Amino acid sequence: MENTELMQALLDLCAEAELDVRLVGAAGLANGESPPGSAVCRVRGKLWIVLSRGDPVDVQLRVLASALRDHAGELLESRYLPPALRELLGAGEG
Repeated sequence: MENTELMQALLDLCAEAELDVRLVGAAGLANGESPPGSAVCRVRGKLWIVLSRGDPVDVQLRVLASALRDHAGELLESRYLPPALRELLGAGEG
């Protein structure tokens, strides 16, 4: 699978799992400030997956996969996933 296909598949799984994905960029930052990096965080008790436009796609893919592994494991176990996607989701295990 291409990175664009992997990204779309992970975003679809996040939507199905009701995980909030936010895309952020450098807009609104003062000169010299770095944009935030991609990460999983809690804001007012709600889980957010923040994807930074400045991060490479492979970093964004790893953040999405990690969030799904940690917060939507049952969904992943109950679904057929293509081997490339299953491999990406399993990359942080063990």
